Amino acid sequence: MTAFFRAVSCFAALLLFAGSATTTFATSMANASIPKAQITILYDAFGKNSSMQKDWGYAALVEYGGKRILFDSGNNPEILAKNAKAKDIDLSKLDFVVMSHRHGDHMGGLAYLLRVNPRVKIYAPKEGFGVYGSDLPSTFYRKEPSLPPEQRYYDGAPPEVMRFGSAWPGGNFQLVDKTVEIATDIHLISLISDRTGTLELHELSLAINTPDGMVLVVGCSHPGIDKIVEAASTINPRIHLIAGGLHLVVAGDPEIGKIVTALHDTFKVQYVAPGHCTGEPAFTALRKTFGDRYLYAGLGTTLALSGNQN
Repeated sequence: MTAFFRAVSCFAALLLFAGSATTTFATSMANASIPKAQITILYDAFGKNSSMQKDWGYAALVEYGGKRILFDSGNNPEILAKNAKAKDIDLSKLDFVVMSHRHGDHMGGLAYLLRVNPRVKIYAPKEGFGVYGSDLPSTFYRKEPSLPPEQRYYDGAPPEVMRFGSAWPGGNFQLVDKTVEIATDIHLISLISDRTGTLELHELSLAINTPDGMVLVVGCSHPGIDKIVEAASTINPRIHLIAGGLHLVVAGDPEIGKIVTALHDTFKVQYVAPGHCTGEPAFTALRKTFGDRYLYAGLGTTLALSGNQN
């Protein structure tokens, strides 16, 4: 009988272990199947992570809905490569890239990106004769039929659409000049700056419609962060999080105060995670106003896109 009960006990223990292992495996598989919803800052001039190199510029890996999106590429290709390696991020595995605008501190890392991922789709702002490429109808220039053919463009028979090259001729660019949904709940907001110094600059912002509200990832907010938020509000008026550069780095206190008040009181933004060109005085003003809803977003930081941000 003793041998019998010993055998039964061993069998029961084996069943218990198997059941526990199955539960653990099932839990692990369930967790693995949940898509990440986060932003990892890969390029900025401030941060705590000593294994990453600080530099002026911006880049972030955005993961949502099973998509991996590189937003901007920083200022320097070698630094982008180093910082991605430090975070164990493989930029050869992306669904697409978003270039916010044509300033060098946001697009300098494209040289590295295109080395490791030459055919990835890159969404970029469409501008006349822009660095990402462009096109114009041939009706843009005046014609003079009285000239002999050798003095006329295209011998007087131009193509209907004239296409112009890009600084990266091998890049798979898709040019955007209006707000568009590029994947489920993932939008690009297209606006044009009307401000001195960046007049007519086209800029794209990433807007993700999460269950908690809109998450905005912005490069420099040259058209104005208030205008970007207003445009995003037409998709979903609830703004959950703003991350990125707000371009208040040279602004005076009155302008900073106006923007901070608009974000907090008018648009009821829940969380802010400012970086890049937001500026140190604006960091201070935003932290004072938003309190524990101000999220540190230095180099190497990973931010959750939904749920409790604290």
